[in-house]
Amino acid sequence: MLSPKRTKFRKTQKGKMKGNTKRGAELAYGTFGIKSLDEAFITARQIEAARIAATRFMKREGQLWIKIFPDKPITKKPAEVRMGKGKGAPEYWVAPVQPGRIIFEVGGVPQEVATEALRLAAQKLPVKTKFIIARDYSA
Repeated sequence: MLSPKRTKFRKTQKGKMKGNTKRGAELAYGTFGIKSLDEAFITARQIEAARIAATRFMKREGQLWIKIFPDKPITKKPAEVRMGKGKGAPEYWVAPVQPGRIIFEVGGVPQEVATEALRLAAQKLPVKTKFIIARDYSA
């Protein structure tokens, strides 16, 4: 039986998000990062809010990489409009995120700063996340 979360995406015609991510599961640029543990649509506003929270805590030291991009339009018809007459206008843009996908990477800051900055960023996102460290990192 499907979980309620899966059912939400199966009923709508917005694509399937089953299985783990096929790419973007390894750190590419930074030393620290946050990895998604759930599947969800992350909106452009949520990505921007998380970016602001992380960079504000880091006081613009180091560097932050955003590894997802909202390139999927979600359309919606206006309120109280009858059925038919075509598809609605794009309402907002989302990035489909699957489990294992790295969302943000941070480099050039100590581990304590990166941990707290990415924790603040993760609070703004609708998915459970996990803090990860590069394999070649030595404190």
